[in-house]
Order: sequence, then structure tokens, then C-alpha cells
Amino acid sequence: MSSPVVTITPDRPIADAAQLMIDHRISGLPVVDPAGRLVGIVSERDLLRRRSDGDPPRRPHWLQLMTERSALEQEPERFHTLTVGDVMTTAPLAVTESTPLEEAGRLLESRRIKRLPVVRDARVVGVLSRADLLRALPRALGKAEAAARHDAPMTDERLIELERQYWLQRTRGPK
Repeated sequence: MSSPVVTITPDRPIADAAQLMIDHRISGLPVVDPAGRLVGIVSERDLLRRRSDGDPPRRPHWLQLMTERSALEQEPERFHTLTVGDVMTTAPLAVTESTPLEEAGRLLESRRIKRLPVVRDARVVGVLSRADLLRALPRALGKAEAAARHDAPMTDERLIELERQYWLQRTRGPK
């Protein structure tokens, strides 16, 4: 989990959110109210997505920005007039500090999301990202390898002996 958390409020321009993401090298921000309670999440995708004007997009908005001069001409105004609240995902999934890591990992995978806010009493106290899970992987692998070294290997002789003991117990019956 990453903590302390970089957050933003819904009333801030999306240009501020973009700058925070660039400055902190992150791809999303929890959106909080003045009391620090989670109200949404804003991601790079939200900032690059064109607001729906009724017509289906011909191509992704970010690609239009790179290839069409007319699309780019409107961006400075858009980035200073739209607020985080206009583009954020409302009611995002969140976990608590007591949520098992396995469950949080399943949520990230099944919902195809990159981050989960971690809350305590509805206030954001951290963010669990897929990168956090990757950082934890070597530690988990090291523990598994250490446990394997300490466990006695199951040789054919040991398996035969265990089967013999099981068979004897079944044929003798309870004592």
C-alpha cells in the first residue's frame, strides 16, 4: 500500500489532476471531500477521454489529440474548465486495511482496475496498486522457497510408509 496518499478534490480543474499525476508519477488519484472521505477516483484514462457529445467517437480521444489539429485547439480550455468531478468515476471500489491481500488482488484482476483506495472510517489512508502486488511478489516467493527447504522431501519410500500406516489403521479398526 502506498501511503501517504496524493488526493484531489472534485472542484479542482482536470489540469491540476494531470499535473499531480505527472509530478508524483502515478496514473490515478482518489477524489476526496474536504473531510478526506472518498467520493471518487480519477485516472489518466478519465482525463484523456472525450466527454460524450452524442456522436460515437471515430477513434480514441488521445489519438485525435495527437493527429488532428482541430481537436488539440480545444484542449487548453477543456483542461481548465472541466473539473475532476466532471470526469471522475463515482462510487469507486475501495478496501479497508483489514481486507486480505488475496481478496484485494482478486478485485484488481476481476474488475480490471489498477488501484484500490484503502479507507478507514470512509477516509482514504492509502492506495493499493497492481505495482504494490508486484513488489510483494519476491517476498512471497522467498517465503515459499524457505518453507520448501525446511520441509522434508517426500521420497517414494516415505510415501510407501505413509500408505502402509494408513492401511494398517484401516484394517485394525478403532482401538
